[in-house]
Amino acid sequence: MIDYIDDNEIPVFIINGFLEAGKTSFIKYTMGEDYFRIDGNTLLISCEEGEVEYHKAELALQRTRLVTVEDQEQLTPEFMEEQRKDFNAERVIIEFNGMWDPTALTLPEGWVLYQQITIFDGTTLTSYLNNMKALMGPMLRNTELCIVNRCDGKEDQELLDWKRKLRPMLGSDCAIVMENKYGEIPLETLPEELPYDIESPVIEIRPEDFGIWFFDAKDNPERYKGKFVSFTACIMKSRNFPEDCFVPGRMAMTCCEADMTFIGFMAHYAELSAFQNHAWVKLKAKMDIRYQKEYGGEGPFLEVTEMSLTGEIKEPVGF
Repeated sequence: MIDYIDDNEIPVFIINGFLEAGKTSFIKYTMGEDYFRIDGNTLLISCEEGEVEYHKAELALQRTRLVTVEDQEQLTPEFMEEQRKDFNAERVIIEFNGMWDPTALTLPEGWVLYQQITIFDGTTLTSYLNNMKALMGPMLRNTELCIVNRCDGKEDQELLDWKRKLRPMLGSDCAIVMENKYGEIPLETLPEELPYDIESPVIEIRPEDFGIWFFDAKDNPERYKGKFVSFTACIMKSRNFPEDCFVPGRMAMTCCEADMTFIGFMAHYAELSAFQNHAWVKLKAKMDIRYQKEYGGEGPFLEVTEMSLTGEIKEPVGF
């Protein structure tokens, strides 16, 4: 999301998700809210037809024109700009088809992505996470807000499992919201069962739990401040890092084999020069919260107290 819109730019809102996730209902509700109303015209591009329909009378009152697109090849920059100019629209909402490739969407010149929201149906999310992660990864890549609705009757651990699996596919600033018929579910109050003892004098992070620890520490750094952790990782050095600083981390598969990324936190070790780049080590470190330009703000930091060579972990981190 950007901080402001230039007068010569067209703000674009993308609402995506699979069929029957509730995208149309969300758009209809949002367009009726005072905070979302504008004086000018809105172009609404719908890329699929679900059970909920838009009503012409409502759209007319909201100064909105609906354009339906049935094939992604039709959604060219030229087509979209032609539709916008014809209605003299000052903003655009795209209800995107979750089965289409979002990386193939090219906006016209002067159009700026203001916000992307992805919506999932809680009654089908487990199945999608188990069988369609390859589609979900690209869908979530530029998402600022991920909403999981229809969570009624779900156990706390299932909600936390969804959060744990969605989190690696989302940007660091993306929020996850889960809702039932009563409204938003406060995820921070749910009793989460971590696979390691956080009250132990030294928190031992098993290789299979590295991803869980990484994202929990990233989201809840205060939980780990002042605590010692021990884990196995690969050394990642860079000439751009301060002296004796590095990132001990692992390759992680966020959604599929084609989507791999290196995850880890900045660390300092006074005797780092004794270890080669990309060496595998077992380390013990005290966790802190510090500002790092690599983070663009504050985040977890590891002050390493012990480190020794060990064997490679070939399996990537999974979620």
